[in-house]
Parts: sequence; structure tokens; C-alpha cells
Amino acid sequence: MIDILGGERFAVVTPIKKGWSEDKKYCVTNTDGEKYLLRITPIERYENRKALFAMLEQVAALGIPMCQPIEFGTCLDGVYLLQSWIDGEDLETILPLLPETEQYVLGLKSGEIIRKIHSIPASDTNANDVSVEEWAARFNRKTDYKIQKYHECGIRFDGDNYVVDYIEKNRRLLEKRPQCFQHGDYHVGNMMIENGEIKIIDFDRYDFGDPWEEFNRIVWSAASSPHFSTGQLRGYFGGEPPLEFFKLLAFYISSNTLSSIYWAIPFGQSDIDVMMKQSQDVLRWYDNMKNPVPTWYLKDFYIQYIDGVPLKLKSPFDFSFLRRYGKVFKVLDDQDSGNLCFGIADGDKRFFIKFAGAPTDRACVSVEEAITNLKRTVPIYKDLAHPTLIKYINSEEIGGGFAMIFDWLDAECPHPMYPLSRKKFMTLSMEKRIKIFEDILDFHTHVAANNYVAIDFYDGSILYDFENDKTAICDIDFYEKTPYKNKMGRLWGSSRFMSPEEFSLGAEIDDITNVYAMGATAFALFSNSDRSPEKWPLDIKLYDVVKRAVSDERSQRQQSIRQLIEEWRAVK
Repeated sequence: MIDILGGERFAVVTPIKKGWSEDKKYCVTNTDGEKYLLRITPIERYENRKALFAMLEQVAALGIPMCQPIEFGTCLDGVYLLQSWIDGEDLETILPLLPETEQYVLGLKSGEIIRKIHSIPASDTNANDVSVEEWAARFNRKTDYKIQKYHECGIRFDGDNYVVDYIEKNRRLLEKRPQCFQHGDYHVGNMMIENGEIKIIDFDRYDFGDPWEEFNRIVWSAASSPHFSTGQLRGYFGGEPPLEFFKLLAFYISSNTLSSIYWAIPFGQSDIDVMMKQSQDVLRWYDNMKNPVPTWYLKDFYIQYIDGVPLKLKSPFDFSFLRRYGKVFKVLDDQDSGNLCFGIADGDKRFFIKFAGAPTDRACVSVEEAITNLKRTVPIYKDLAHPTLIKYINSEEIGGGFAMIFDWLDAECPHPMYPLSRKKFMTLSMEKRIKIFEDILDFHTHVAANNYVAIDFYDGSILYDFENDKTAICDIDFYEKTPYKNKMGRLWGSSRFMSPEEFSLGAEIDDITNVYAMGATAFALFSNSDRSPEKWPLDIKLYDVVKRAVSDERSQRQQSIRQLIEEWRAVK
């Protein structure tokens, strides 16, 4: 036997506490500084771990991105399995922070990965030397057991009759199903991201069975990201899944929903509550088991690629005209304006192109309105040219729509729709954030001097170049010439930044209105939009200045951006 922990083989041994398995898990580092994942299991499970190692070698041979199996054996503590280390982040944690398009693309990749894993057949006997029984008989028996255990456990969830009825009416779906190797616990909790690539971990519950049953854990992924889960199914099937799949998936999820209740009991009330909530999610997704296609599945979500970069649309669109400018390296597709934004490189030159004319996923206006709105912004960018405003170059009608071309800036936006960038932004020192705020004030002094008012300014209009400590303003499309009166009732904008008059038809919109927006900006930059004095991190006298700026009463605010700046600087 090898005392794998007691010898000199590893210089650093760090326990890993996460996970549900009985294994002892460690991150171990050898004397050359290389990290590995070490798992130690009680010796009674020797044959099981030996079979797992053999299956991991088969899976790894397919080129699956995973913890590569390196060594298997026994030690004083039991059976050990040594694997390569993944130096990444848990997908379950990072996924909600990513743009929806990235979530979907990761889902596509995970679907392609599990399809490849399913290419390993269930032979006459599996790695545990257990005969592979005909699927319908095997799973019906398992389902009968789950129903019995659920009824015996003493806990009921509302609507359980719908779940049981669905199972009883659809057992025929199990007939003549093929079988293959299964990961056994395939969901976002067993995936990681390393250098932007998805990696699969924890094959401990591997099994052999219907490949479609593998998706019974998709409930966890769907709760985290419908976009990821939709992408996973399309990646697996290479397109839209057949209706027969959805019917059978609902069967498998129904079966698991019953078993999850009694499974949770030994772990305590907290886990029972989680599973009870999930049962209600399942019933809601499936309309009390009346619709086999769950509501989280995004039927109308469409992804298209330009130069290998994904973007989401409502339907296909021809972007071949973009080649005129260069090669696309970045797409921003989360805007509700109907515009798409592209980062495009042409040799050493890089451009930011805003385009209206495509059927964007989040547009709150028609394509025609988006084009009209974008065209009207050209003179605004010309009139308000400023060192802090992104540099406008040109515009033209092209591709059946309208494009505006700007210089590219390597910057990030602190708006909550970009949580990773926002998190990075909120780690900036207060000194740097003060400089950003003063840059924004300076630009809006320029706006007022040129007889404009800022409409729809919010934290989505702010960019920051972290490398060069440079503030930039973008997205001033709805700024208006003065004098201007509210013609809409509720103007364009984020309610966090909007004054009362921006909700009032016929109200005057002027520099006093913009004072409110600047006060709201200060709270967004310094206290995460919390306007209470307890959350204000700067001098309380500065709080008094910006609190006055966001007064509902126009007469109580500073009467111009310039006055706001003077009061701010007098205190600072």
C-alpha cells in the first residue's frame, strides 16, 4: 500500500469540503508545483472505484474536457483516485453573471459534450460486470419504488397527483429505449469554467441507461439559466429536440421530483424546503403536467454567428455587409433600443459600430423605429463632440438598415446587466470613482453649454478603461435640444435616474432635470444606488449635496449642473 498523504510525494495538501459524496477530497501540489485532484474512498468500495477509473479512461479517450484520470490505487486511508486539476470557477456561480448569449453558447457546448459521452455504448455487461437489463422493465421497477417511498415518507407537495398521473399515463414511452454510458449527474453544479472553456467534473454517479434520462437533472440548470438549458438541448440534438424527447423528459423529471422529497429528509428541513420548492417549479414549468415542453425552454431564441462570434436575434439576418468594415471580434446584443453593437477590427484599426435594422431579441420598438431613432442621433454626436464622449467617425445606410461608426475604446460598463464588469468597477478606489463622477459632470456641463438636455442617461451610458483610467460616455441617442418639454409621459430612461418631471406629460425638461440625473449617478457610483446616509461612503457633506440634487421638488435642487459642481467641489 502507498501512504499517499503521509509521504513526500505532495508538498501541499488542501482539503476540499464541497460536494455530497463520502469521498475525502484534496487539492494536492507536488514538489514541481503541479496541482492534482485527489479523492480517497473507503476500501470497501474498491471495485466500484476501479470501475469508475476504467470508465474515466474511456471518457477521456473521447477528448472530453474533464479532470483527466492519472492514477488509481490503495493507500492507508482507502482507495485513491488521482486526477488532473481544473484551475477554474464553478459554472453554477459564474453562469448568472454572464450575458444571455454566452450562457446559451455554453449550454450548446455542454450538449455537444454529453452527446459525445453518450457514444460509449452499454455493452452486454457494464464496467461493474452487471448485466444491462432491458430499459422499460428496469426503469418501471425503479419508478414503482420511488412512488412507494414517496407515499411512505409522510411529506406531500401540492399537485403531486398531477405528477403521479403523468407517470402512469406515459410508461409506454420507456419501451425500446436504447442504453449507453451516462455521466449520471449532469448539470451546472458539476461543470466548471477554465479560460472560458466548459469542463465536466464528478462522474461518481455514472450509470448505463437511456441517454435521454441523463437530462433529468436539467431542473437545476434551468433554475440557474433557461438560456443555458435551452442551448444544452439544442447542442445535444443539433437543433430542435423532438416532441417525443420532451414527453419522456417530463416523465423522468416527474419520477425524480417524487424521489427528491424522501431523499432530502435525512439532510434536514433546509433541503426538504429546496425540494418542495423545486416540485412547484416543475408543476409551473409543465402547467400541472399538461404541456410536455417546459416554459423555461426558449422556443424563439435564435443564435447566429458572425466571424465566429455569437449574437442573439429573433430570426436570421444577413450581416455580410459588416465585412466592409473588417472582422467582428465583439457583439453587444442586450440593448432594448433595437440596436446591435459590434467591435470590428481592420488591421490595426478597431471600430465600434452601432447598427439598426436587424430583428434584435430585446427590442421594445419596431425595426423601422429603431432605424429612425438611430438616424436622428447623428447630429447629437456631432454637436456634443467632447474628449469624454466616444468619438463619432461616420454613418451610412447599409445592409437594409443604418450604421454609425465610432472609434473603439477598450472599456467596460458598470451597469448591472454586465455583472462581472460591475463587480470589477465597484472595486475601484473612491478616488478613482470620484474622478469618474467629475468627468461625467464635466461632460454634462458641456451638454448644457450646447443647449442640450440629457435624456436616458444612466449607468449603461458610462464606460471605463481600466488600463488607462479613462472615463467615456456613450449612448446619448435621446439627448434633446432645449427648450424641451416632455412629449411622452414616461420618457426613455432607467427609473433609478429619472426625475419626477420625466414621468409627467408636458413638463419642462432642462438643466435642473439633469441635476437630478447627476445626483442619481453619484449614488449609483458610490453606494450602489442606495440613497440612505448609512450607505454613503464619502463625507456626509458630499451626501447632502447629492441628496439635494435628487429632490423631487425642482426648486430644492441645484439649479444647474454648474452649481452642482461648485457645491461638490466646495465640500471636497
